Amino acid sequence: MFRRLIALNDRYAATHLVLSGAPAELRNTDGETIGYVERVTVDQGRLRVSGWARAARITLVLGGNRAEIIPRLRREDVGASLGIPSEVGFDLDLPCTLDTLATCDAPGLLATPVPGGVEIYPLSLPLPAPGPARIKLFLRFLWVGFCLLPAVAGWFITRDPAYRAKVKRGLGLNTLHMAVPLESRLFLTGDANIDRIEPLAPCRITIVLPVYNALDLLKLALARIEEHTDLPWRLILIEDRSSDAAVRPFLRDWVESRQNSHDIELIENPENLGFIRSVNTGLAAAAAQPAPVDDTPEGPVILLNSDALVPAGWASRLVRPMLQHENVASVTPMSNDAEIFSSPAICARTLLTPGQGDAMDAVARTFHPEALLTPAPTGVGFCMALSRDWLVRAGALDPAFGRGYGEEVDWCQKVRALGGRHLGLAGLFVEHRGGESFGSTEKLVLVARNNDIIARRYPGYDLEIQDFIAADPMVTARLALGMAWAGSLGAQGAAPAPVPVYLAHSLGGGAENWLQERIAGDLETLGAAVVLRVGGSRRWQIELCAPSGITRGSSDDTAFVLRLLALLPRRRIVYSCGVGDPDPMSLPDILLSLRGHPDDRIEVLFHDFFPLSPSYTLLDFDGVYRGPVRRGRDDQAHRSAHPDGTPATLADWQDAWAPLVRAAEVLTVFSADSAAQVRAVWPALSRRIAIRPHALPQTLPVIEPPAPGAAPVIGVLGNIGRQKGAAVLQTLARRLESGAAQDLTSGGQNAPAQDRPNRTKPAGLVLIGNIDPAYALPKSVLVHGDYIPADIPELAARHGITHWLIPSIWPETFSYTTRETLATGLPVLAFDIGAQGEAVRAAPNGVPVPLRSTGPGEDAVGFAAAAILAALNGLSDRAELPPAAAPASPAEKEPS
Repeated sequence: MFRRLIALNDRYAATHLVLSGAPAELRNTDGETIGYVERVTVDQGRLRVSGWARAARITLVLGGNRAEIIPRLRREDVGASLGIPSEVGFDLDLPCTLDTLATCDAPGLLATPVPGGVEIYPLSLPLPAPGPARIKLFLRFLWVGFCLLPAVAGWFITRDPAYRAKVKRGLGLNTLHMAVPLESRLFLTGDANIDRIEPLAPCRITIVLPVYNALDLLKLALARIEEHTDLPWRLILIEDRSSDAAVRPFLRDWVESRQNSHDIELIENPENLGFIRSVNTGLAAAAAQPAPVDDTPEGPVILLNSDALVPAGWASRLVRPMLQHENVASVTPMSNDAEIFSSPAICARTLLTPGQGDAMDAVARTFHPEALLTPAPTGVGFCMALSRDWLVRAGALDPAFGRGYGEEVDWCQKVRALGGRHLGLAGLFVEHRGGESFGSTEKLVLVARNNDIIARRYPGYDLEIQDFIAADPMVTARLALGMAWAGSLGAQGAAPAPVPVYLAHSLGGGAENWLQERIAGDLETLGAAVVLRVGGSRRWQIELCAPSGITRGSSDDTAFVLRLLALLPRRRIVYSCGVGDPDPMSLPDILLSLRGHPDDRIEVLFHDFFPLSPSYTLLDFDGVYRGPVRRGRDDQAHRSAHPDGTPATLADWQDAWAPLVRAAEVLTVFSADSAAQVRAVWPALSRRIAIRPHALPQTLPVIEPPAPGAAPVIGVLGNIGRQKGAAVLQTLARRLESGAAQDLTSGGQNAPAQDRPNRTKPAGLVLIGNIDPAYALPKSVLVHGDYIPADIPELAARHGITHWLIPSIWPETFSYTTRETLATGLPVLAFDIGAQGEAVRAAPNGVPVPLRSTGPGEDAVGFAAAAILAALNGLSDRAELPPAAAPASPAEKEPS
């Protein structure tokens, strides 16, 4: 048990240890600065170095490992500051384990000068010693582990994956982002006794609208003010000497034609004053109240950009919070381009097509007026209601901000210092075609300059904004409005396109890799995708994926989650994986309920076999695979229970999943073996099964085999848990250490030192990945830790790997690690079951290992380890295997 705890602590430290080195200058031998290393960090088992350099090539070196790049990332800041081309940035990373930090010298950076350039000094990048940080992490590990003891006990007793997921989540070993909780009290109910909406006192608003160019958009903005303003209004237009000569005459005619119907004032600046001085002119005019037309009191002032397109009924919704709550100085609505009030993604601009803004506001109108009235560090001046009282107390905007941007932040901070509040309003969406007034290039310059002013005046402001973004108190509204945005994609006079909705787990791995690839394709073709995850801290985590970013929220309220998804008029429902859900037998009905349109399609994927059995790997309770799981199987692993404790047999389980599987247009599997497993349970659905093997995300080169006489080193690739063969690997390692495979391991040990492979640590067994801490390996086994596929060739050469072993004991649906190892050309051993067995049988360098189907009480692990040793010993007597090209994938088969 002690060794297991040590192994788990090592995994915890590797995941959470963060070290940062000091920035450093790159200099040539003439003493000239030719670059700068801005960031040196170790995080998540990777060393990352980034900066800029005027060099032909940059090389990062760590412990014999190297990464090279031509510095050509765009760095506009460097180019503008130094007057040089902006393509000088670099960003490099290398694997960096705890062992690497302990045994290797500090990382180094080498810069190759441009042709004809002066030699550049190499740079050492020392990192802090990891010891103090590891001590702090160890103490935190002990405390977290103590708090997780009930979940640990639950896992050992029941082997329920929900307990395992809870332990991983508690230790922060889950690589997926966790979402903030959603507020389910968002929508109006339609019941006046529940909604209790206070009537709005009558008032007349004053709209201050500065104008500079963008005539076509101005016409649209004015037309919307006329058509959609639902309160008495006064409009003050400030024409700021536009360079477009058509703007001023248009405004004169427009105002003249409405003198008898509306209260409109046109102020014409004799010269261009810029945004802030124009706004201040308008605010001064708003303060000079005209003679009242009737008894309607003067209400708030609304600062509105000429590129803001207001929707129907906007005004009453915008001013309501100010009239019904105390000390509210400003109110800002949601928008597609409004920093912290943006949707579908926070602080990200999203361009809208005609009609999308109105579709999003139609959803905003269904929110309760009091829902998510959110205190915020600032408002955003594209459309902002301002209290007349606070305008008097805090004064006008500060002209120090030049032509604009950041001035509303400054005003809001002054107001907060005096006790005023700023609210974000969920229940109104105003489209903002940002940048039209000044142009995008000029905006970037203005923002950079004015951000410096804000940072000097209010040092804590940036941290407040970052805290707001991290907590995202408006995420529920952001997500709901984002659903409306996604649902309106592709509409424009036609039926909206179906949005893919994936049900997925939170455990990472190959299924997650596939999902991310699929979503990337969705973003290219449609522009959006939705993921509904199970297995997190709450039952549901809903994610809206857009080109501008991912918006996430979590909830235990199934009805509310379904209401959010109902905002998508059309859906393409894809079951990816439901492992980890607390009530998995209810998932099929929930997914079927999402089919709201007759043409909504369903696809069921088999990344594992969860629809066939609660033992999603098809292993019996003793961890042995004994063939397809038909209805009569009564092993404990294939039984389940409802949340109320009512037991469920394997037949009950399969009956619960059958309606979803039958409703699916296609059942997608990734290997012929998986097709056979599904066919064994639902033979009538054979014609719907499509075999679609994955493609490797990148092509790996064939590795040069070690020199003759080299000591055999067995490489194991991947993160090895129970079903991946952890017990087999543990037993094999102990037998190798004890000399059980003397014929195999002794060859090459007596070869001259100069003929031995150059590797960090000679070993009979190397694990490139991690192992479940419950299966501690002997100290003779080198455990590398996390890796990425691009690291495989270098790591194989570094450790002198001569053979690969895939010890997985379940019939995998597809095995990336098997295909990655086969691509190296070295011999690959895997048990002759599942997709891994298919792959090694088809490859010239594959070695299928028979896996004996043992009975209860037999030593299945011992038999499996013995089979591997027998195969390895058999290989030692064979001629060298031919190197493999990329292993052929089974032909893709569509349902007939």
